[in-house]
Amino acid sequence: MKNIRSVLLLLLLLGIATYTKAQTTVSTSINGIIVSYLELKNALATDDNPTAQLKAKVLNDEIVDVQSKGMTPQELSTWKNYSDRLSFDSRHISESKSIDHQREHFASLSKNMYTLLKVFRVNTSPLYWDYCPMKKVSWLSDKQAIENPYYGKTMLDCGSVKETLKEAK
Repeated sequence: MKNIRSVLLLLLLLGIATYTKAQTTVSTSINGIIVSYLELKNALATDDNPTAQLKAKVLNDEIVDVQSKGMTPQELSTWKNYSDRLSFDSRHISESKSIDHQREHFASLSKNMYTLLKVFRVNTSPLYWDYCPMKKVSWLSDKQAIENPYYGKTMLDCGSVKETLKEAK
């Protein structure tokens, strides 16, 4: 009887450890996407479309590499609904030489990233949901100071913070 309890306890602990490792992998993958997204946002904010192309390619690679093992049912449903959209926009940004076209796809990419992060809640630092009233679009930033990726150097500080996504605990 004591051996059965020991085996059951060991199996339970092994299951918890496996789940924790899978959750860490998901968290790491999503945070990799966040980092790549922010690098893309910074390139657009400085009107650097060649760098935006490169960063969008990296972002798309990060999205494609995400493994769904370890996702909760809600996370899995959200991932299935949004991963193709994120990949579509990042791929188009990586293929476009037109910064205006890149910015059009970035608006959609940003909206979908926001929805994804509201479900996953794994960001390791605060993120800011910023809004540009001139373009009527939003984006995520890791800084409270506005750096508008839709206008770049022309109107870099156009916009305001609408929401703060606090870091995951």
